[in-house]
Order: sequence, then C-alpha cells, then structure tokens
Amino acid sequence: MKLSVRTAAPIAALVVAGLTATACAPGSSDKSGGKDVKSGTLRVWLFQEVSNGPKKDVVDGVVAGFEKAHKGTEVDVQYIPVETRAEKIKAAFNDPASAPDLIEYGNTDTAGYVKDGGLADVTEEFADWDESKDTDPTARQSVTVDGKVYGVPYFVGVRALYYRTDVFEELGLDVPTTQGELVTAARAIRQARPELYGLAVGGAYTYGAMPFIWANGGEIAEGKGGSYASTIDSEAARKGIKAYTSLFGDDNCPAAKCAGMGGNDTVTAFASGKAGMAIGGDFSHAAVEAGKVKGKYAVVPLPGVKKGDIAPAFAGGNNLGVLKSTTHRTLAVDLMERLAAKKTQGELFDAMGFLPTFTDVRKDAARREPFVEPFVKTLGAGARFVPASPAWSQIDASLVLPTMFQEVVSGRKDVAAASKDAAKKMDDAFSSAG
Repeated sequence: MKLSVRTAAPIAALVVAGLTATACAPGSSDKSGGKDVKSGTLRVWLFQEVSNGPKKDVVDGVVAGFEKAHKGTEVDVQYIPVETRAEKIKAAFNDPASAPDLIEYGNTDTAGYVKDGGLADVTEEFADWDESKDTDPTARQSVTVDGKVYGVPYFVGVRALYYRTDVFEELGLDVPTTQGELVTAARAIRQARPELYGLAVGGAYTYGAMPFIWANGGEIAEGKGGSYASTIDSEAARKGIKAYTSLFGDDNCPAAKCAGMGGNDTVTAFASGKAGMAIGGDFSHAAVEAGKVKGKYAVVPLPGVKKGDIAPAFAGGNNLGVLKSTTHRTLAVDLMERLAAKKTQGELFDAMGFLPTFTDVRKDAARREPFVEPFVKTLGAGARFVPASPAWSQIDASLVLPTMFQEVVSGRKDVAAASKDAAKKMDDAFSSAG
C-alpha cells in the first residue's frame, strides 16, 4: 500500500491535534547539580509491551552500539508497566538518586511532566540532531511546551478493530459497518461461542472507550478561559458511555471479568484466542501475530454510528525524554537520539508495528506492509486527542474515566450520576492546573 505525500501530511497533523500546551516552563531548579558525567551506568525506563521480546531485541541492538561507542559506559534498561507509569515516574522526579536518566512517556503526559519540572529542556540538542529535520512537524509539537523541546517523538499510534475471520466465517457474520452492527455481532459470537468474549472490552481501557463517546458526538472537555471544562456529562457523551458500557455483561464480556481489564488485557484475550473481536493498536500487531490467532484475523477501522463512518480514534504515541535530574546529560541525549533514530524506528515498525514519526520512514513502512492500511485510514478519517492540559496526567493517573465506567458496569451508579461525578473530578483537576 502506498502512502502519498498528500496523505502523509494530514496524518501527521492528527497525531498531536490539540496538543499545543499552554503551560509555562517549569520553575523548579536543575537537580543534577550541574554534573555531566561521560561514563558509568545510564538508567533507562521503557514501557513493557504485551509482547515485549521483539522490542527488547531492537533496543538491545541500539544499546550494544551505544556502549561500543562510549567506553566505560553501561546501560541498564528496565521495562515498566504502562498502567502504573504515572506514579512511578512522578516518584522519580522527586527522588533524583534513584531516578533513571532517560524515559519513554506517553504524548498525553508531556504538559504535565514539564509542569512538574521532570523533563530536561533539549531544544538545542534537538535542533543540532541531523535527523530532526525530517520529523513530522506536528509530531514535534508533542514534545514542545512553550516553545521549548522536552524530548523526541518515538512513534505514533492509533487503534482499530481486530476480528477473527474464522469465527465470522463459521457463524456467517458480516464485518460490522456501524456501531450497532458491532454490538449485534459481539452478542452473536458470545451466544454461539460462549467460551469467547464477543468483543473484548475493559473498564480500565480509556482509549478503547473514547471512540464510542466521540462517535456519538460527545467530547471529553472543551476550552474555557484559557483552561478546560469537562463535557463528559453532556447528553452526547452519556450516549457514548451507555453504548460502551452496554458491552459489559454475560451476553458479551462479563463485568466480573472485564470491568478491571485494560487495553493490554483485551489484546491479550484476543491474541490468545479468547475473543472474537478486540480494539487494538497498530502497536498490537506483533502480539497478535505471536498468538494463537495468527492467520485467522483481519483488521478494519472501528465503525462509527452511521454506516460508512469511522469512529474517531485517539491519536496517540510515545516520546523519549531526558530527566532534568540526570548527571549524564550528554550520554542520555545521545542514547535518546539513537533510540529514536530513523534506523531504529524502521526496526521497531518491523518488530512491533509501531508507526514511525519520520514521514519518509513511515511512507516506506506503509508501502511494505499492508496491515498498516486500516490504521492509516483511521487517522485520515479524523482522530482526536485528550485535553492539552497538565491536568490530564492527574486525571489519567487518578483513573477518573475508568472509575466512571466501572461504576456504571457494576451497577453502583447510573450513567448520569457516574458522568456527573467524573466531570466534577475533571473540573477540579483543570482548576488546580491553572
């Protein structure tokens, strides 16, 4: 599949749509003590993937080259759970002695981490990096706050609908083209094959739930007076919440098992042959290929409410950043650039399906691998982003939206009450962030 230059530009723009952070640069002091040691141990935290082996192989290759280029230097890479990243990384910001030198972080965390004073300003180094000129201009914005650069883009990601071709053929089901058809197909699979979830969903899967809210015309929040105000309790948003939470039950994905599941859990369920469908990312491809459903699945954009519509997906992605407290700044910046280099991003695409942040590398990847097509279509249809506020990290870490979904599916609250409470928590966070 070819990705034209005309297509590439809109995709790039969507990756960080709405991510023009308004937070001021942090006022906290540099905790490194001005040290820039050129040897010793460099500590790195990267995210643990569902199937982490292929990612580790690529990283190990980069690390080997780095250590060869820097005699007397060793790299200690730890893979941390995505779900608990907020607490762990925030603790690192406050404890330089045990903090890593370099981290992988979600692009939704940029504004919050900068406000916390945890990330180093690498504006000059980024400008001097030869490959930075080919970085998606808008992807570059995902590491930019108040005109300063606080890392490098690592990859972009978007989610679509994975489905079992063998199960659909066996049951005579058509691939869903509307949200209603999706729900019907999910229940049909569960009824005919009760050992399977129809569509694996998770009460802690925020980015799997958001397309249902957006597809029904809802929004998470809207700009207000230089900040944000939650709209998660609007009539349209509640319609989307109701659509998503209706999938938790014995007729699809039992609440007792699925309420606590996150995104990785739903992908694991699909890859292991326990679900007929799942909402997974381009970055989930390697895990699914390594599972029991290899050769028995396909991917299409997640359908919207109306026939032919694509549900808006969260335009995500990860970045790499050097911590402000590092005493190995020069080494950390060099390793960061090697890990995010064109060659490495190409290898990560081949190994994990991560979409590159360099336009030329992404065009080449899409040309070589047809599985990218539904994700490119999803991006092109109009992806969305979370509120570009430092408050989002707090909202995310406090599990405001997962708590709302779980309250509904458990029966503790109805949609109106749960969304009203979630809106209040979000507004409190927005207010405290300024």
